[in-house]
Amino acid sequence: MKCPFCGYEDTKVVDSRSADGKKRRRRECTNCGKRFTTYESVEMPALLVLKRDNSVELFDRSKLIKSISTAVKKRPVSADDINNIVDIVEGCYSNGNQITSAEIGDIVLKKLKEIDQVAYVRFASVYKDFNDVESFIKAISELKNETE
Repeated sequence: MKCPFCGYEDTKVVDSRSADGKKRRRRECTNCGKRFTTYESVEMPALLVLKRDNSVELFDRSKLIKSISTAVKKRPVSADDINNIVDIVEGCYSNGNQITSAEIGDIVLKKLKEIDQVAYVRFASVYKDFNDVESFIKAISELKNETE
């Protein structure tokens, strides 16, 4: 570990303990004697998204937040609700480090259906690529039948 004060390459660990799911280490430079703190955490492998056209890209949390936020605009859905949905998608690491865009869409639709039905229809209109009024009517009818 390089000393942030003098740039010397050799430091020693004076103290080590767990803090907030990370490893907190107090270090001391063997050259200048100054102390500093470092935090160590596990780096998860990147979550990859397999798109409909078979291309692969890195999962972008902000991109998903933006698309969900568009669907819930002017609806009583909190930022915490949106973050929880994205957290669930990111939790798909347990299935490996790759997820399809269809799986992401299905997860988001399922959660939006529980939270806000208008946001669900808005998101579904883009995700399921509604081309006409009949597609909207069908989605709304299905929602109505499920709630009755």
